Amino acid sequence: MLLEVRELRVEFRTRDGIAHAVNGVSYEVDAGETLAVLGESGSGKSVTAQAVMGILDMPPGRITGGQILFQGRDLLKLREEERRKIRGAGMAMIFQDALSALNPVISVGDQLGEMFVVHRGMSARDARGKAVELMERVRIPAAAQRVRDYPHQFSGGMRQRIMIAMALALEPALVIADEPTTALDVTVQAQVMDLLAELQREYHMGLILITHDLGVVADVADRIAVMYAGKIVESAPVRDIYKAPAHPYTRGLLDSIPRLDQKGQELYAIKGLPPNLMDIPPGCSFHPRCPMAQDVCRTDEPPLYEVSDARGSACHFWRECLHG
Repeated sequence: MLLEVRELRVEFRTRDGIAHAVNGVSYEVDAGETLAVLGESGSGKSVTAQAVMGILDMPPGRITGGQILFQGRDLLKLREEERRKIRGAGMAMIFQDALSALNPVISVGDQLGEMFVVHRGMSARDARGKAVELMERVRIPAAAQRVRDYPHQFSGGMRQRIMIAMALALEPALVIADEPTTALDVTVQAQVMDLLAELQREYHMGLILITHDLGVVADVADRIAVMYAGKIVESAPVRDIYKAPAHPYTRGLLDSIPRLDQKGQELYAIKGLPPNLMDIPPGCSFHPRCPMAQDVCRTDEPPLYEVSDARGSACHFWRECLHG
């Protein structure tokens, strides 16, 4: 297994109290596999990814439990200099806001080339040549001429391609893409997703795709993990999720997707708001918003029930949800 996250827990200590951002998350990703991690803002998707990458701000963040096994090594037991060697070469991350992630006063060629200078010991000239190759690989027109341009001189879609090129520079075994299509129009979203899928097949890398949009991952993911209030509430192969969700929250996310056969109808929205992570309700954390909630949901926290060999649901009434 390429990556195994086991019972990971992350909290943030603030003036108002302790926010329990990640509460026992477990998932696996193998080489060549795409895992989509879904959920609303604040569900813990990005915090989990930052903990895996080793870029979590500590303080105020703190990893309080669990393991992160990458190629058999527990990353949480490594020293920072050892983890730094893994970042970029072993695993890399594509951030959701390319304009903020890229340095505005350094050319994109220098930013791409830095990876080869630091990790491969290349000269600046050779690194610039590698940067041009990468830009061509992600289909940036006139790469040799544009390698000296700055991030603000590129469109949003092109900046996202540069972020993809930077993540793939050293051919890592695992790439984490955190909302890679945010703020892009639908056409550019499709181009970026197609490019990611193509590069993944070429490099046979594991891919974790973090998003809140079920529509984005339908054609690219192998498995889906749905997060709510810092926990995984459903995990299943992508076809099973779309065919018949086994958790009310997943069903709500699916019902929120606009459909061409329902023109003129009001879009469905899950009622209420996600819980305050400093005051997560007892029992099932989704019960205040759940149309299926019963007394047991308000008192007993559901485990991740085994729906099938490759599927789990943290719902006491997963059978009713599955067939409803």
